[in-house]
Amino acid sequence: MDEVSVEGRVAPRLLAWHSAHGRHDLPWQQDRTPYRVWVSEIMLQQTQVATVIPYYQRFMERFADVTALADAPIDEVLHLWTGLGYYARARNLHRAAVKVRDEFGGRFPTTFDEVAGLPGIGRSTAGAILSLSLGQRHAILDGNVRRVLSRHFGIEGGPAQKEVTALLWARATRCTPAQHADTYNQAMMDLGATVCTRRNPLCAFCPLTQDCVARIEGRQHELPSPRKRAARPERHAFLVLAMREDGSVLLRQRPNTGIWGGLWSAPEFTTREEVQHFTFWHLKGASADVETLPAIEHAFTHFDLTITPLLVRCQGSLGVMDGADGLWYNARQPASVGLPQPVKVLLERLESPWRGLREE
Repeated sequence: MDEVSVEGRVAPRLLAWHSAHGRHDLPWQQDRTPYRVWVSEIMLQQTQVATVIPYYQRFMERFADVTALADAPIDEVLHLWTGLGYYARARNLHRAAVKVRDEFGGRFPTTFDEVAGLPGIGRSTAGAILSLSLGQRHAILDGNVRRVLSRHFGIEGGPAQKEVTALLWARATRCTPAQHADTYNQAMMDLGATVCTRRNPLCAFCPLTQDCVARIEGRQHELPSPRKRAARPERHAFLVLAMREDGSVLLRQRPNTGIWGGLWSAPEFTTREEVQHFTFWHLKGASADVETLPAIEHAFTHFDLTITPLLVRCQGSLGVMDGADGLWYNARQPASVGLPQPVKVLLERLESPWRGLREE
């Protein structure tokens, strides 16, 4: 098989396919600017399009440009990010916006090196931003593109292997056309998301099926090579939901580094003894009747967490938690702070019974 000619046929076939079958009406495809595309690319990292759309729309309504994002407190940014997960993305987004405001006069940079130098932006994301918003010719290699290229050219090996990544980048660069690179890159991502899917790819509908090594050899489910995953460790934690009579719940801000960095969460402990110590020394009028609520399972990238919520009714704090790192959160009038998704779910569940009591 003539590999050079195969690479040359990829773009024309993809462009024709995208014209008829690609996605054309996503929110970030309207009024394409580097800023708007950048926000969408960060949100789409490890998150599906359907999940991202409402978050993106709310984010754009509040932060219409990079200066508005840079000027906002990080708590408000995290608040609008609540539920999307991988919160380091939001923190890096805010850091990058501040850098654009302070070092580029509020104008999002338009050269590859400048964009790639912003926090949270790597080679593929920088290429996608400049390609999709300005039509610049840059190859991309996100998860969808990696899967398409691995199957099409029969490239074995996992993403942790540097030689495999280098080979995929070389293929991606040679396949990216000089003209219409923006449409081509969008088509490549759309193909991976809708046709060349991780499981049960729709090869009969793929414009590249004629030359696809994986399809010809029947290896669609072998390529790209699956990662060797170690057994996922399990962790357990207790969350104390200290609730006052008005329904507000005590939250405190977590450190900026580590799990849920910078977010606001209920006090967390590893043992019931620690819980008892906390309720005795830090909660005023804490009830001795601690209610154990149904556990919540939450998966992180590298481990699984089982959360046991403990509801403790009290009159308030003893002053220790009233500083800058603590607040009483009321779901009916929520503060603009970022919450971990499990904590957000817990607070929403707690709010209903208190509402019912107060409305009787």
